[in-house]
Amino acid sequence: MTPPHPARFYQSLTGNDVLCTLCPHDCHIHDGGRGACGVRYNVGGTLYTLVYDRVISRHTDPIEKKPFFHFHPGSAAYSVATVGCNLRCSFCQNWEISQWPKGHLPKRLEGTTEAQSIEPICPALANLEERVLGEAVTPTDLVAAAEGSGARSMAYTYTEPTIFYELAHDTALLARQRGLKNLFVTNGFIGEAAQREIGAMLDAANVDLKFFREDSYRRISRARLQPILEAIRRYHDLGVWLEVTTLIIPGENDSEGELSDIAGFLADLDPAIPWHISRFYPAWKMSDHPPTPVATLERAAEIGRRAGLRYIYAGNVPGISGEDTYCPVCQSRLIDRHGFFIRENRIRQGRCPDCGEIIDGVALDG
Repeated sequence: MTPPHPARFYQSLTGNDVLCTLCPHDCHIHDGGRGACGVRYNVGGTLYTLVYDRVISRHTDPIEKKPFFHFHPGSAAYSVATVGCNLRCSFCQNWEISQWPKGHLPKRLEGTTEAQSIEPICPALANLEERVLGEAVTPTDLVAAAEGSGARSMAYTYTEPTIFYELAHDTALLARQRGLKNLFVTNGFIGEAAQREIGAMLDAANVDLKFFREDSYRRISRARLQPILEAIRRYHDLGVWLEVTTLIIPGENDSEGELSDIAGFLADLDPAIPWHISRFYPAWKMSDHPPTPVATLERAAEIGRRAGLRYIYAGNVPGISGEDTYCPVCQSRLIDRHGFFIRENRIRQGRCPDCGEIIDGVALDG
């Protein structure tokens, strides 16, 4: 077992306490304690990460699955994640791994002897890193695997890449040296210093803008809205290609006013930002909510168009054409998608072949 890896972005306080500044929670962590993410812990005034070499999931995915529709469409992204998250979204689709360090065991382990050996909340921190779920890998291993898979990019995804920052940073550095692109699929709850540093190595980011109401963020996700809006603006200002996703949850964020506020915020920042409006399915603590009606997605798309957004996509609904790319001027279909795969891409030299309009994005040509 390798020694625990030192964490970054924290300040030493009196009495061996530390202040973690990786994300806007700004956790004050006592000696022997952990932060809100559950994977950064303080031993004697030094903050460590539990997940530098513990990858819970890694797969080669279509880049459209992230989703990125205007960044190297049709390419593959080598996707990696660790356990943990700095939010507690009640509707999380990946809660078994995102919330595991906070005391939520995957169902496959409940009542097993394996569960006893990796109890997520343990009283002592001795050998705590040995109890974290995941495969022992290094950044070099991950980049080599990405190259071997034929992927064009590394995606830090599935859970929240901010909380495995040290692994993502070192992997992204190696990936860039090897000519791979780097992608963050993120909730946007990240500290400014960390974001500026990782932003220098990122080529694209898809940020979940879950709500546009402070109360909803605090009540449902245990976070705050303003730092996320600031992070979205900052990614844009840093020159990182930006796409935004909103999961529309019936009765929570589907009002005309809230959807208009989200669309207006994005359009004011840059009308070329693709907005992915995604269908909710019951999950975890929101299993009592119904799936999002297709009519709600259609209404949200119309709200986005009225706000001036050039590219709007309705996702998580098989069989509809809401994920195709259309020219924002002549409305010609440019990219025909089926699920996560492209059936046709008519973009040439970054333009619509019918009217010549420039189509925003990175390496879009078919």
